[in-house]
Amino acid sequence: MSSVRLMDYEPIVGAQTLEELYLLAEGLRERKIKMVNSTAVGGGVAEILSRLVPLLNELGVSTQWEVIKGGEDFFEVTKKIHNALHGEQLSLTPRMKEVFLEVNRENLRNTNFDQDVVVIHDPQPIAYIEMRDRTQAKWVWRCHIDISNPNEEVWEFLKGYVEKYDVALFSSPRFSKRLPIPQFLFFPSIDPLSDKNRELEPEFIDQVLERLHIPRDKPIITQISRFDRLKDPIGVIKAYRMTKRYIDCQLVLAGGGASDDPEGEAVLSEARNEAEGDPDIHILLLPPTSSLEINALQRASSIILQKSIREGFGLTVSEALWKKKPVIGSAVGGIPAQIIPKFTGALVYSIEGAAYQIRYLLSHPEVAKKLGEYGHEFVKEEFLITRNLRRYLLLFHVLSHPGERIIFL
Repeated sequence: MSSVRLMDYEPIVGAQTLEELYLLAEGLRERKIKMVNSTAVGGGVAEILSRLVPLLNELGVSTQWEVIKGGEDFFEVTKKIHNALHGEQLSLTPRMKEVFLEVNRENLRNTNFDQDVVVIHDPQPIAYIEMRDRTQAKWVWRCHIDISNPNEEVWEFLKGYVEKYDVALFSSPRFSKRLPIPQFLFFPSIDPLSDKNRELEPEFIDQVLERLHIPRDKPIITQISRFDRLKDPIGVIKAYRMTKRYIDCQLVLAGGGASDDPEGEAVLSEARNEAEGDPDIHILLLPPTSSLEINALQRASSIILQKSIREGFGLTVSEALWKKKPVIGSAVGGIPAQIIPKFTGALVYSIEGAAYQIRYLLSHPEVAKKLGEYGHEFVKEEFLITRNLRRYLLLFHVLSHPGERIIFL
Protein backbone atom coordinates (compact mmCIF):
# COMPACT_ATOMS: atom_id res chain seq x y z
CA MET A 1 0.00 0.00 0.00
CA SER A 2 1.02 3.58 -0.60
CA SER A 3 2.87 5.63 2.04
CA VAL A 4 1.83 8.87 0.33
CA ARG A 5 -0.32 11.13 2.50
CA LEU A 6 -3.19 13.28 1.29
CA MET A 7 -1.31 16.47 2.20
CA ASP A 8 1.38 15.50 -0.32
CA TYR A 9 -1.04 16.33 -3.14
CA GLU A 10 -1.46 19.96 -2.08
CA PRO A 11 1.30 21.35 -4.35
CA ILE A 12 -0.46 19.70 -7.31
CA VAL A 13 -4.19 20.22 -6.68
CA GLY A 14 -4.20 23.06 -4.14
CA ALA A 15 -5.30 23.37 -0.51
CA GLN A 16 -8.94 24.06 -1.38
CA THR A 17 -9.34 20.67 -3.08
CA LEU A 18 -8.00 18.87 -0.01
CA GLU A 19 -10.19 20.92 2.35
CA GLU A 20 -13.24 19.85 0.34
CA LEU A 21 -12.24 16.18 0.64
CA TYR A 22 -11.87 16.45 4.42
CA LEU A 23 -15.23 18.20 4.63
CA LEU A 24 -16.99 15.52 2.57
CA ALA A 25 -15.39 12.77 4.66
CA GLU A 26 -16.60 14.31 7.94
CA GLY A 27 -20.09 12.89 7.57
CA LEU A 28 -18.80 9.41 6.65
CA ARG A 29 -16.54 8.69 9.63
CA GLU A 30 -18.82 5.91 10.92
CA ARG A 31 -19.31 4.28 7.52
CA LYS A 32 -17.53 1.07 6.48
CA ILE A 33 -16.75 0.27 2.84
CA LYS A 34 -15.67 -2.93 1.09
CA MET A 35 -14.07 -3.01 -2.38
CA VAL A 36 -13.90 -6.34 -4.26
CA ASN A 37 -12.10 -7.08 -7.54
CA SER A 38 -10.33 -9.97 -9.25
CA THR A 39 -6.61 -9.19 -8.98
CA ALA A 40 -4.26 -7.51 -6.51
CA VAL A 41 -1.65 -6.62 -9.14
CA GLY A 42 -1.72 -6.09 -12.89
CA GLY A 43 -4.31 -4.00 -14.69
CA GLY A 44 -5.82 -0.61 -14.03
CA VAL A 45 -8.41 -1.61 -11.41
CA ALA A 46 -5.83 -3.01 -8.99
CA GLU A 47 -3.63 0.00 -9.59
CA ILE A 48 -6.45 2.44 -8.78
CA LEU A 49 -7.54 0.55 -5.66
CA SER A 50 -3.99 0.27 -4.33
CA ARG A 51 -3.87 4.08 -4.19
CA LEU A 52 -7.53 4.89 -3.47
CA VAL A 53 -8.11 2.59 -0.49
CA PRO A 54 -5.30 4.03 1.71
CA LEU A 55 -6.52 7.58 1.04
CA LEU A 56 -10.11 6.72 2.01
CA ASN A 57 -8.81 5.21 5.23
CA GLU A 58 -6.68 8.28 5.91
CA LEU A 59 -9.83 10.39 5.57
CA GLY A 60 -11.45 8.25 8.25
CA VAL A 61 -13.70 6.29 5.89
CA SER A 62 -12.94 2.69 6.90
CA THR A 63 -12.33 0.83 3.62
CA GLN A 64 -11.39 -2.82 3.11
CA TRP A 65 -10.12 -4.30 -0.17
CA GLU A 66 -10.64 -7.98 -0.98
CA VAL A 67 -9.66 -9.99 -4.07
CA ILE A 68 -11.79 -12.86 -5.35
CA LYS A 69 -9.88 -16.15 -5.45
CA GLY A 70 -10.27 -18.61 -8.34
CA GLY A 71 -8.47 -21.26 -10.32
CA GLU A 72 -7.31 -21.31 -13.92
CA ASP A 73 -10.67 -22.57 -15.18
CA PHE A 74 -12.47 -19.65 -13.51
CA PHE A 75 -10.22 -17.02 -15.04
CA GLU A 76 -10.45 -18.65 -18.45
CA VAL A 77 -14.23 -18.28 -18.23
CA THR A 78 -14.05 -14.69 -16.98
CA LYS A 79 -11.60 -13.76 -19.75
CA LYS A 80 -14.07 -15.10 -22.31
CA ILE A 81 -16.85 -13.12 -20.62
CA HIS A 82 -14.63 -10.02 -20.70
CA ASN A 83 -14.00 -10.43 -24.43
CA ALA A 84 -17.69 -11.13 -25.07
CA LEU A 85 -18.64 -7.89 -23.33
CA HIS A 86 -16.34 -6.22 -25.83
CA GLY A 87 -18.41 -7.81 -28.61
CA GLU A 88 -16.77 -11.17 -29.33
CA GLN A 89 -18.94 -14.20 -30.02
CA LEU A 90 -19.49 -16.56 -27.10
CA SER A 91 -22.09 -19.11 -26.13
CA LEU A 92 -22.16 -19.58 -22.38
CA THR A 93 -22.33 -23.31 -21.72
CA PRO A 94 -23.92 -24.70 -18.54
CA ARG A 95 -20.43 -25.76 -17.43
CA MET A 96 -19.06 -22.22 -17.85
CA LYS A 97 -21.90 -20.78 -15.78
CA GLU A 98 -21.35 -23.46 -13.15
CA VAL A 99 -17.63 -22.64 -12.85
CA PHE A 100 -18.35 -18.92 -12.69
CA LEU A 101 -21.05 -19.17 -10.03
CA GLU A 102 -19.36 -21.84 -7.91
CA VAL A 103 -16.21 -19.72 -7.49
CA ASN A 104 -18.32 -16.70 -6.55
CA ARG A 105 -20.25 -18.75 -3.99
CA GLU A 106 -17.13 -20.40 -2.59
CA ASN A 107 -15.62 -16.96 -1.99
CA LEU A 108 -18.83 -15.81 -0.34
CA ARG A 109 -18.54 -18.58 2.22
CA ASN A 110 -15.33 -16.98 3.48
CA THR A 111 -16.36 -13.32 3.27
CA ASN A 112 -18.20 -11.16 5.77
CA PHE A 113 -20.39 -8.25 4.75
CA ASP A 114 -20.86 -6.08 7.81
CA GLN A 115 -20.02 -2.96 5.78
CA ASP A 116 -22.36 -0.11 4.87
CA VAL A 117 -21.37 -0.07 1.18
CA VAL A 118 -20.01 -2.91 -0.97
CA VAL A 119 -18.40 -1.94 -4.29
CA ILE A 120 -17.98 -4.84 -6.73
CA HIS A 121 -15.58 -4.17 -9.60
CA ASP A 122 -16.29 -5.74 -12.99
CA PRO A 123 -17.94 -9.09 -13.81
CA GLN A 124 -15.69 -11.57 -11.98
CA PRO A 125 -17.30 -11.13 -8.52
CA ILE A 126 -20.66 -9.87 -9.80
CA ALA A 127 -22.61 -12.82 -8.27
CA TYR A 128 -21.63 -11.61 -4.78
CA ILE A 129 -24.94 -9.71 -5.01
CA GLU A 130 -26.63 -12.98 -4.01
CA MET A 131 -25.67 -11.94 -0.44
CA ARG A 132 -27.59 -8.67 -0.61
CA ASP A 133 -30.69 -9.78 1.30
CA ARG A 134 -28.53 -11.01 4.17
CA THR A 135 -26.82 -7.65 4.65
CA GLN A 136 -27.73 -4.06 5.47
CA ALA A 137 -25.27 -2.75 2.89
CA LYS A 138 -25.85 -0.71 -0.23
CA TRP A 139 -24.43 -2.55 -3.24
CA VAL A 140 -22.55 -0.85 -6.10
CA TRP A 141 -21.43 -2.42 -9.37
CA ARG A 142 -18.42 -0.59 -10.79
CA CYS A 143 -17.98 -1.52 -14.46
CA HIS A 144 -14.58 -0.64 -15.94
CA ILE A 145 -15.32 -2.41 -19.26
CA ASP A 146 -16.66 -1.03 -22.53
CA ILE A 147 -20.08 -2.69 -22.73
CA SER A 148 -21.48 -0.40 -25.42
CA ASN A 149 -21.87 -3.30 -27.87
CA PRO A 150 -21.75 -6.53 -25.85
CA ASN A 151 -22.50 -10.09 -26.81
CA GLU A 152 -26.22 -10.17 -26.02
CA GLU A 153 -26.29 -13.65 -24.46
CA VAL A 154 -23.48 -12.80 -22.05
CA TRP A 155 -24.94 -9.41 -21.19
CA GLU A 156 -28.36 -10.91 -20.48
CA PHE A 157 -26.71 -13.39 -18.10
CA LEU A 158 -24.85 -10.64 -16.23
CA LYS A 159 -27.73 -8.16 -16.34
CA GLY A 160 -29.75 -10.47 -14.13
CA TYR A 161 -27.19 -9.74 -11.41
CA VAL A 162 -26.58 -6.05 -12.25
CA GLU A 163 -30.28 -5.26 -11.80
CA LYS A 164 -30.10 -6.40 -8.17
CA TYR A 165 -27.52 -3.73 -7.28
CA ASP A 166 -28.47 -0.34 -5.86
CA VAL A 167 -26.43 1.63 -8.41
CA ALA A 168 -24.06 1.04 -11.34
CA LEU A 169 -20.96 3.09 -12.20
CA PHE A 170 -19.59 3.40 -15.74
CA SER A 171 -16.44 5.00 -17.17
CA SER A 172 -18.19 6.60 -20.17
CA PRO A 173 -21.75 7.69 -21.01
CA ARG A 174 -21.65 5.40 -24.05
CA PHE A 175 -21.27 2.36 -21.76
CA SER A 176 -24.56 2.89 -19.95
CA LYS A 177 -27.37 0.39 -20.51
CA ARG A 178 -31.12 0.34 -20.01
CA LEU A 179 -31.32 -0.66 -16.34
CA PRO A 180 -33.89 -0.23 -13.56
CA ILE A 181 -31.24 1.19 -11.19
CA PRO A 182 -29.48 4.60 -11.07
CA GLN A 183 -26.29 4.94 -13.12
CA PHE A 184 -23.37 7.30 -12.48
CA LEU A 185 -20.45 8.43 -14.63
CA PHE A 186 -17.17 7.62 -12.86
CA PHE A 187 -13.94 8.42 -14.68
CA PRO A 188 -10.97 6.32 -13.49
CA SER A 189 -7.89 8.20 -12.33
CA ILE A 190 -4.13 8.26 -12.11
CA ASP A 191 -1.98 9.06 -9.11
CA PRO A 192 0.53 11.82 -9.93
CA LEU A 193 2.70 10.79 -6.95
CA SER A 194 2.92 7.09 -7.78
CA ASP A 195 6.14 5.61 -9.12
CA LYS A 196 4.49 5.33 -12.53
CA ASN A 197 3.74 9.06 -12.75
CA ARG A 198 6.07 11.07 -10.50
CA GLU A 199 8.91 13.18 -11.85
CA LEU A 200 12.15 11.33 -12.63
CA GLU A 201 15.73 12.50 -12.87
CA PRO A 202 17.07 12.47 -16.47
CA GLU A 203 19.98 10.30 -15.32
CA PHE A 204 17.57 7.63 -14.06
CA ILE A 205 15.70 7.64 -17.38
CA ASP A 206 19.00 7.14 -19.22
CA GLN A 207 19.91 4.25 -16.91
CA VAL A 208 16.59 2.50 -17.58
CA LEU A 209 16.96 2.80 -21.35
CA GLU A 210 20.52 1.51 -21.18
CA ARG A 211 19.45 -1.45 -19.05
CA LEU A 212 16.63 -2.27 -21.48
CA HIS A 213 18.98 -1.87 -24.48
CA ILE A 214 17.00 0.96 -26.06
CA PRO A 215 19.22 3.56 -27.76
CA ARG A 216 18.29 7.24 -27.93
CA ASP A 217 19.63 7.86 -31.43
CA LYS A 218 16.17 8.00 -33.03
CA PRO A 219 12.61 8.85 -31.96
CA ILE A 220 10.88 6.33 -29.70
CA ILE A 221 7.25 5.39 -30.29
CA THR A 222 5.80 3.55 -27.28
CA GLN A 223 2.67 1.64 -26.35
CA ILE A 224 2.31 0.53 -22.73
CA SER A 225 -0.34 -2.14 -22.21
CA ARG A 226 -1.01 -5.71 -21.22
CA PHE A 227 -0.32 -8.19 -24.01
CA ASP A 228 -3.94 -8.52 -25.03
CA ARG A 229 -5.39 -8.79 -28.54
CA LEU A 230 -7.81 -5.99 -27.72
CA LYS A 231 -4.77 -3.71 -27.29
CA ASP A 232 -3.82 -4.59 -30.90
CA PRO A 233 -0.02 -5.01 -30.59
CA ILE A 234 0.12 -6.42 -34.15
CA GLY A 235 -1.63 -3.31 -35.46
CA VAL A 236 0.86 -1.13 -33.58
CA ILE A 237 3.77 -2.92 -35.24
CA LYS A 238 2.17 -2.46 -38.67
CA ALA A 239 1.62 1.26 -38.07
CA TYR A 240 5.25 1.62 -36.99
CA ARG A 241 6.45 -0.13 -40.16
CA MET A 242 4.37 2.20 -42.34
CA THR A 243 5.93 5.17 -40.54
CA LYS A 244 9.47 3.81 -40.82
CA ARG A 245 9.30 3.92 -44.62
CA TYR A 246 9.49 7.71 -44.31
CA ILE A 247 10.99 8.50 -40.88
CA ASP A 248 13.62 6.48 -39.08
CA CYS A 249 12.24 5.61 -35.64
CA GLN A 250 11.96 2.76 -33.15
CA LEU A 251 9.06 1.08 -31.39
CA VAL A 252 8.66 -0.02 -27.78
CA LEU A 253 5.85 -2.41 -26.85
CA ALA A 254 6.00 -2.81 -23.09
CA GLY A 255 3.69 -4.31 -20.54
CA GLY A 256 2.99 -7.18 -18.24
CA GLY A 257 0.29 -9.66 -17.49
CA ALA A 258 -2.50 -9.98 -14.98
CA SER A 259 -3.36 -12.99 -12.86
CA ASP A 260 -6.88 -13.02 -14.28
CA ASP A 261 -5.75 -13.00 -17.95
CA PRO A 262 -4.71 -16.42 -19.29
CA GLU A 263 -4.19 -15.22 -22.89
CA GLY A 264 -1.21 -12.97 -22.25
CA GLU A 265 1.56 -15.43 -23.15
CA ALA A 266 -0.01 -16.31 -26.50
CA VAL A 267 -0.41 -12.63 -27.46
CA LEU A 268 3.18 -11.89 -26.41
CA SER A 269 4.39 -14.72 -28.64
CA GLU A 270 2.35 -13.39 -31.57
CA ALA A 271 3.86 -9.93 -31.15
CA ARG A 272 7.41 -11.32 -31.01
CA ASN A 273 6.83 -13.33 -34.17
CA GLU A 274 5.49 -10.24 -35.96
CA ALA A 275 8.51 -8.18 -34.87
CA GLU A 276 11.13 -10.81 -35.66
CA GLY A 277 14.16 -9.50 -37.55
CA ASP A 278 13.69 -5.79 -36.75
CA PRO A 279 16.26 -4.56 -34.19
CA ASP A 280 14.30 -1.31 -33.75
CA ILE A 281 11.28 -3.09 -32.26
CA HIS A 282 11.70 -3.62 -28.52
CA ILE A 283 9.13 -5.95 -26.94
CA LEU A 284 9.40 -5.90 -23.17
CA LEU A 285 7.59 -8.20 -20.76
CA LEU A 286 7.79 -6.31 -17.49
CA PRO A 287 7.03 -7.60 -13.98
CA PRO A 288 4.31 -5.91 -11.89
CA THR A 289 6.99 -3.99 -9.97
CA SER A 290 8.09 -2.06 -13.08
CA SER A 291 6.25 1.21 -12.49
CA LEU A 292 9.46 3.28 -12.53
CA GLU A 293 10.57 1.60 -15.75
CA ILE A 294 7.22 2.33 -17.40
CA ASN A 295 7.45 5.93 -16.22
CA ALA A 296 10.95 6.25 -17.69
CA LEU A 297 9.91 4.70 -21.01
CA GLN A 298 7.01 7.12 -21.38
CA ARG A 299 9.15 10.12 -20.50
CA ALA A 300 11.83 9.07 -23.02
CA SER A 301 9.29 8.64 -25.83
CA SER A 302 8.50 11.08 -28.60
CA ILE A 303 4.95 9.74 -29.03
CA ILE A 304 2.71 7.43 -27.00
CA LEU A 305 0.19 5.12 -28.68
CA GLN A 306 -2.92 3.44 -27.33
CA LYS A 307 -4.22 1.73 -30.45
CA SER A 308 -6.80 -0.47 -28.77
CA ILE A 309 -9.54 -2.26 -30.68
CA ARG A 310 -11.81 -2.01 -27.64
CA GLU A 311 -11.02 -0.26 -24.39
CA GLY A 312 -12.59 0.27 -21.00
CA PHE A 313 -10.89 3.59 -20.37
CA GLY A 314 -7.19 3.34 -21.16
CA LEU A 315 -5.44 5.06 -18.27
CA THR A 316 -2.13 4.87 -20.13
CA VAL A 317 -3.48 7.82 -22.13
CA SER A 318 -3.84 9.98 -19.00
CA GLU A 319 -0.47 8.75 -17.73
CA ALA A 320 1.23 9.88 -20.93
CA LEU A 321 -0.62 13.20 -21.09
CA TRP A 322 0.38 13.88 -17.48
CA LYS A 323 3.99 13.58 -18.64
CA LYS A 324 3.24 16.14 -21.40
CA LYS A 325 3.57 13.58 -24.18
CA PRO A 326 1.52 13.69 -27.39
CA VAL A 327 -0.82 10.69 -27.52
CA ILE A 328 -2.39 8.91 -30.48
CA GLY A 329 -5.32 6.73 -29.46
CA SER A 330 -8.09 4.75 -31.08
CA ALA A 331 -11.54 6.33 -30.91
CA VAL A 332 -12.90 3.53 -28.72
CA GLY A 333 -14.08 3.12 -25.14
CA GLY A 334 -13.02 5.86 -22.76
CA ILE A 335 -10.13 7.12 -24.89
CA PRO A 336 -12.22 9.92 -26.51
CA ALA A 337 -12.97 11.22 -23.00
CA GLN A 338 -9.23 11.85 -22.61
CA ILE A 339 -8.18 12.83 -26.12
CA ILE A 340 -9.72 15.97 -27.57
CA PRO A 341 -8.60 15.94 -31.23
CA LYS A 342 -6.10 18.68 -32.10
CA PHE A 343 -6.12 19.82 -28.45
CA THR A 344 -4.87 16.99 -26.22
CA GLY A 345 -3.96 14.38 -28.85
CA ALA A 346 -5.10 12.56 -31.97
CA LEU A 347 -7.91 10.02 -32.38
CA VAL A 348 -7.56 7.38 -35.11
CA TYR A 349 -9.76 4.69 -36.63
CA SER A 350 -7.28 2.50 -38.49
CA ILE A 351 -3.68 1.32 -38.73
CA GLU A 352 -3.15 3.73 -41.62
CA GLY A 353 -4.57 6.59 -39.58
CA ALA A 354 -2.22 5.80 -36.72
CA ALA A 355 0.77 5.74 -39.08
CA TYR A 356 -0.24 9.08 -40.59
CA GLN A 357 -0.53 10.75 -37.19
CA ILE A 358 2.83 9.35 -36.06
CA ARG A 359 4.48 10.80 -39.19
CA TYR A 360 2.73 14.14 -38.74
CA LEU A 361 3.71 14.59 -35.09
CA LEU A 362 7.30 13.46 -35.66
CA SER A 363 7.50 16.02 -38.48
CA HIS A 364 5.86 18.78 -36.42
CA PRO A 365 7.48 18.70 -32.96
CA GLU A 366 6.00 22.09 -32.06
CA VAL A 367 2.48 20.66 -32.49
CA ALA A 368 3.42 17.58 -30.48
CA LYS A 369 4.73 19.79 -27.67
CA LYS A 370 1.52 21.83 -27.51
CA LEU A 371 -0.67 18.70 -27.42
CA GLY A 372 1.34 17.39 -24.48
CA GLU A 373 1.10 20.68 -22.56
CA TYR A 374 -2.66 21.00 -23.05
CA GLY A 375 -3.11 17.32 -22.22
CA HIS A 376 -1.27 17.74 -18.92
CA GLU A 377 -3.65 20.49 -17.82
CA PHE A 378 -6.69 18.47 -18.90
CA VAL A 379 -5.59 15.47 -16.84
CA LYS A 380 -4.92 17.74 -13.86
CA GLU A 381 -8.50 18.96 -14.05
CA GLU A 382 -10.35 15.68 -14.70
CA PHE A 383 -8.35 12.49 -14.13
CA LEU A 384 -6.28 12.72 -10.94
CA ILE A 385 -6.92 10.47 -7.95
CA THR A 386 -8.17 13.37 -5.82
CA ARG A 387 -11.02 13.82 -8.31
CA ASN A 388 -11.86 10.11 -8.11
CA LEU A 389 -11.75 10.27 -4.32
CA ARG A 390 -14.25 13.13 -4.38
CA ARG A 391 -16.63 11.14 -6.61
CA TYR A 392 -16.59 8.18 -4.24
CA LEU A 393 -17.21 10.38 -1.19
CA LEU A 394 -20.18 11.99 -2.92
CA LEU A 395 -21.51 8.55 -3.89
CA PHE A 396 -21.27 7.30 -0.30
CA HIS A 397 -23.20 10.37 0.87
CA VAL A 398 -25.94 9.75 -1.69
CA LEU A 399 -26.21 6.08 -0.67
CA SER A 400 -26.39 7.11 2.99
CA HIS A 401 -29.42 9.34 2.31
CA PRO A 402 -31.71 7.32 -0.01
CA GLY A 403 -34.62 9.26 -1.45
CA GLU A 404 -33.27 12.63 -0.28
CA ARG A 405 -32.36 15.50 -2.57
CA ILE A 406 -28.74 16.33 -1.77
CA ILE A 407 -26.74 19.11 -3.39
CA PHE A 408 -22.99 19.36 -2.71
CA LEU A 409 -21.35 22.68 -3.55
